[in-house]
Amino acid sequence: MTWEELESAARGCARCALYETRTNLVFGVGNREADVMFVGEGPGENEDLKGEPFVGRGGQLLDTMLTLIDLDRRRNIYIANIVKCRPPKNRDPLGTEQEACVGWLRAQMDLIKPRIVVCLGRISAQVLIKPDFRISREHGRFFEKDGVLYMALYHPAALLRDPRRRPETFDDLKALQAKILELCPDTYR
Repeated sequence: MTWEELESAARGCARCALYETRTNLVFGVGNREADVMFVGEGPGENEDLKGEPFVGRGGQLLDTMLTLIDLDRRRNIYIANIVKCRPPKNRDPLGTEQEACVGWLRAQMDLIKPRIVVCLGRISAQVLIKPDFRISREHGRFFEKDGVLYMALYHPAALLRDPRRRPETFDDLKALQAKILELCPDTYR
């Protein structure tokens, strides 16, 4: 399946009720040949309006975080979400919604073939790393699955709510940068 076919199919998705209230499908953004992929839980209001992941206040913070380690959403990474349509009132996506939508993400991952996947927040880490993932204890650790390294960072929205987590997130970002330099140095060319 090509990128165009995949996105077209996702636009026609009616696997859960979220499609009924969306303004835009939030498919993903970035370099489709990136070695590093970032995955959030689902779009919020700003993302739904623009059709791009992480464009609100949390997205601005994410862009700042990426800049600290010389990453850029258009140049050398790809960003997507578990759920492609906004849950009402920005609530967490329900398990049934995650299950209905995660196939689109897995198809994106099959096309990209990332070497490193960074989960942004607890929900994406529980879907992609392990169901009992504890963000407060396991953020910044690397987990290997089928030849791909996974790690989780605090979600940017959580860092806006609790800035005390920023120093440990900076340490996690530096560990991510070191791992990228080790495994995928072309990311920085």
